[in-house]
Amino acid sequence: MLAKTIVEEIAHQLNEAEKRGTEIPHISQRYPDMTIEDSYAIQSAWMELKYAEGRTIIGRKIGFTSKAMQRAFNISEPDYGVLLDNMLFEESAVIPTDRFNQPRIELELAFILAKPLTGPCTIFDVLNATDFITPAMELLDARICRVDPVNKKTRTVLDTIADNAGNGGVILGGRPIRPMEVDLRRVGAVCYRNGEVEESGLAAAVLNHPARGVAWLAGKLAPFGVSLDAGLIILSGSFITPVSVKKGDTLHADYGELGSFAVHFG
Repeated sequence: MLAKTIVEEIAHQLNEAEKRGTEIPHISQRYPDMTIEDSYAIQSAWMELKYAEGRTIIGRKIGFTSKAMQRAFNISEPDYGVLLDNMLFEESAVIPTDRFNQPRIELELAFILAKPLTGPCTIFDVLNATDFITPAMELLDARICRVDPVNKKTRTVLDTIADNAGNGGVILGGRPIRPMEVDLRRVGAVCYRNGEVEESGLAAAVLNHPARGVAWLAGKLAPFGVSLDAGLIILSGSFITPVSVKKGDTLHADYGELGSFAVHFG
């Protein structure tokens, strides 16, 4: 385990990197014996700095929910991060591209909780605790360089978790639905960039059912005495490969009967 002083120092480095629009070197290379527990400790310490600066939590995100992504990173379970109040954008928003280092977009379903949810729990507990489910885009970003400029190594899941699971923002749009209104497994979406199809997928790719990711998260947080509170936004996990964006791009998400929405990167 990393010493508390190291954890806090890395958290400060991440906080400053985000403010300055820069990236720090791979933590996993600097501390090759670090564990996933160390990564979450760094993430937690960084979020504490955010709270001290006046930021508030509005939700949680779940990542690496598809088998393809887990195989790519040699892991066997998802990861999670925190959504803060300054990460929420409205549909049709003009997103300031310069605020982010390497913005990418994923499509997923967001669960808006009506009741607190404490793990361990089932998908039925999740559905009973959910008020609305709505289409969402997750905006990914990186405060730790994805590829080392010297040895060309790609960052590991340890780096991604410490980097708040790569989270940068969330955009909610389309048509909110009640949990039992549709078969959530069969919700599909197409992601367009500047009018061209980039990616598409079905929500069943998220652990076979998107509510299963929320149940998994509740179970992971329970040992720390943390529950998912009413009103939180829970991003259940992407069912497409991330789409890179740059200044001037317009990203459009078509969720079929659940509607469509777009954002522009200005």
